Amino acid sequence: MTAKKVLLVEDELVLAEIIRESLQSRGFIVMHTPFAKDALQLYHEYPPDIVILDVMLPDGDGFSIAKQIRNTDVDTPVIFLTSRSLAQDVVEGFESGGNDYLKKPFSLEELIVRMKALLSKNRLAISVTPDSQNVRIGHYRFQYPKGILSFAGNERVLTNRESEILQMLILNRNQILSRQTLLLTFWNNDDYFSGRSLDVFMAKLRKYLKNDPSVSILNIRGQGYKLICTINID
Repeated sequence: MTAKKVLLVEDELVLAEIIRESLQSRGFIVMHTPFAKDALQLYHEYPPDIVILDVMLPDGDGFSIAKQIRNTDVDTPVIFLTSRSLAQDVVEGFESGGNDYLKKPFSLEELIVRMKALLSKNRLAISVTPDSQNVRIGHYRFQYPKGILSFAGNERVLTNRESEILQMLILNRNQILSRQTLLLTFWNNDDYFSGRSLDVFMAKLRKYLKNDPSVSILNIRGQGYKLICTINID
């Protein structure tokens, strides 16, 4: 099995060394920098399989790095490490393109479990069949995994998580998709902060789909969500 490459951006050098040694002992290849200015250069020169970003850096922040990565890459998983734990910080992390958000202090075992979950090719309900690569949702066209949502000639590029959540809704269209399933699939837990983040993503998807009244994402109280739409698979 090919070793997975990790880009670690962390300015607490003692913590970074502990993470690096722990990951290397488990077969990962780790590239480390404490600076935002070097993170993107490493990312482009040695494309990683997963990115671990501290939020507060001496010359920038992890949210900005994630946004720049998502401009061209919607697939590589991004995990934020941070001592910032306010709800708005968590939401900003996911909105900037993060896949997971781990608050300091944390256990290395928890970090590794979350990394493996994101790197797994068998993540729950995310498998895509060839027919689902390009679908019509009412008057919208959605290209997955590119994450391009088109309406009346106008295109919007979704973030990685927006794209995956919409794809999961499409795969389960006209059926209730439980809130817990979404939380465990994309956040690996169903705590308060993850629930708030899911609410933000659903609100954004509803906004993106508001131009076609035949398309709606219903909130089924106490159960989950249901995508109601007319889909024609080309």
